[in-house]
Amino acid sequence: MRPDAAGRSGPVAIGGLGVGSTGTRSAAGASATYVRRNVSDATGAIALGAFAAWSLITAAATGGRPEGVLLAVLAVAAGYAAGRICGALLPVAAPCVGAFAGLGLAVTAPHGSPLTAPIGHSGATAALLALSTGAACCAAWAARVPGPRLALCLLAVGITVTAAVLGSTTGFVACAGVLLCSLAAARTRRRGPGLVGLALVTALMTGAAWAVADNSLPEGLAYALEGRLTQHRVLLWRDALALAHGDPLLGAGPGRFGELSPTVAQSLPIDGKPHSAPLQVAAELGLVGVVLLGAVFCWVLYVLWRAPRPTPVVLTAAATLTALAAIAAVGNALSFTTVTVGAGLLAGTATARPLLDEEEPEGS
Repeated sequence: MRPDAAGRSGPVAIGGLGVGSTGTRSAAGASATYVRRNVSDATGAIALGAFAAWSLITAAATGGRPEGVLLAVLAVAAGYAAGRICGALLPVAAPCVGAFAGLGLAVTAPHGSPLTAPIGHSGATAALLALSTGAACCAAWAARVPGPRLALCLLAVGITVTAAVLGSTTGFVACAGVLLCSLAAARTRRRGPGLVGLALVTALMTGAAWAVADNSLPEGLAYALEGRLTQHRVLLWRDALALAHGDPLLGAGPGRFGELSPTVAQSLPIDGKPHSAPLQVAAELGLVGVVLLGAVFCWVLYVLWRAPRPTPVVLTAAATLTALAAIAAVGNALSFTTVTVGAGLLAGTATARPLLDEEEPEGS
């Protein structure tokens, strides 16, 4: 800084342009933000790559079939990349189209008798309905005009009602939970505590499924949960836990649960899966696979925390993915490509940097 003709201090003229400290700080802040986002994306790529690589290692050691794991990883990665692009270009239209697409897939999916607990296609239907509700709510919070925002909120309510009409009790509960969390997010200023709370809910659901499989709950509570989950599912979980105990490091190998589970061998073939994502990973990929799966979920919460989108959008997406994790903890939802692609799309859309200026400070 040097004094001008009137003796006042002003910005130094460089090339005929005034360069002040405010502009320098803004440029430095923007550069640091881009570096952090690149680091976050690289961390996610490493986490997903490590999970895929571990499935290949365990398959080579045990003779398993890693195709299902690799397809799921590819679906999440592709959905996330597409969501980042579409969310930057069309922050309102992209999740709105995703909500309609998910609703259409859920409505046209095969439906059986209403079940309280998700299993097979009913779990996928519940997951698609929850993702659709979350996408509609994210689009509503991204909209700046009251009319479209109200219409998108009504769309989310309509999806919740559709879940009840389809007889998907789990889907209805998940959609209603996403709606309530989205409404609460509108009054939340700081996203950090909300994300921590959602992470704890996910850990609680996973721990509950693990405790049921390990038969470590009090007798009355265990009896009540087994009645809701069905004894067949609980036996599948116990088979998965037994396989995990048999080889805690490598597991039995990807895709091998169906051929090693006594419960599957003694019952009608459904899909040869334990209907619990954490327990299936523990049985087939060992505890290392469980840690890597948890790392991927924690990475998603981290990029949501650092996302430049408004806090209601971020917390709504996080609540939706938590609902999906809860469904996957007691069901088979992640075995369907449409669900994993949808999860990646929602996460990518909620973490995209829109071309229009709607950003909030990162980590707020």
